[in-house]
Amino acid sequence: MFRKLLFTGLFSLCLTAIFAQNEKVKWGVRAGLSTTEIDADELIVTNDAAMEQLRLAVADANYGFHFGFFTQVGRKFFMQPEILFNSNSVDFKVTETNVGAQIPVILRETYQYLDVPLMLGFRAGPIRLQGGPVGHVFLNSSSELTDVAGYEDKFDEFTYGWQAGLGVDFWNIVFDLKYEGNFNNFGDHIVIDGREYEFSQAPTRVVATVGVAF
Repeated sequence: MFRKLLFTGLFSLCLTAIFAQNEKVKWGVRAGLSTTEIDADELIVTNDAAMEQLRLAVADANYGFHFGFFTQVGRKFFMQPEILFNSNSVDFKVTETNVGAQIPVILRETYQYLDVPLMLGFRAGPIRLQGGPVGHVFLNSSSELTDVAGYEDKFDEFTYGWQAGLGVDFWNIVFDLKYEGNFNNFGDHIVIDGREYEFSQAPTRVVATVGVAF
């Protein structure tokens, strides 16, 4: 994980150094909220005899928060690398189908990542049009899904996605509203009784951020 994070950081720094020659450079701090959308069918967990044991569905993807640093390089054409600590959580509806009552319970899982977006774009006055890749470095998680018999998690240390959206610079205040897509299906870390499961769709996010540039 450290090597991937180091490579991503060095890559962003090299691009910043190249882009920054004879260009306007500013840096700052930022924070914001995100909403995650996961519209996927429920998972059906079976035993070795292919008999249904439980159903696992996404009940609610809660608001997440993030904060960190950014750099803006360029005038008309610009580059904006960022390093952000991101925390979010998802509520799962779990129904044991091998018991009589079949009463669903809500269990929460919380994730922490280090997000490294690299935005490239075009500036028209105070408005910025931007897009680019984003890397997610897994840091930690906590889960109530451990209440499910046989549950364990197996997170990828590094995953990729993309972001695109609008930004507005007003004096030293920087606003960004971005849409994010990811290349990994949600839940690909879920392992029950040694068998890997994942939902049918990749998660998407709307990310809103406000920052102060220096």
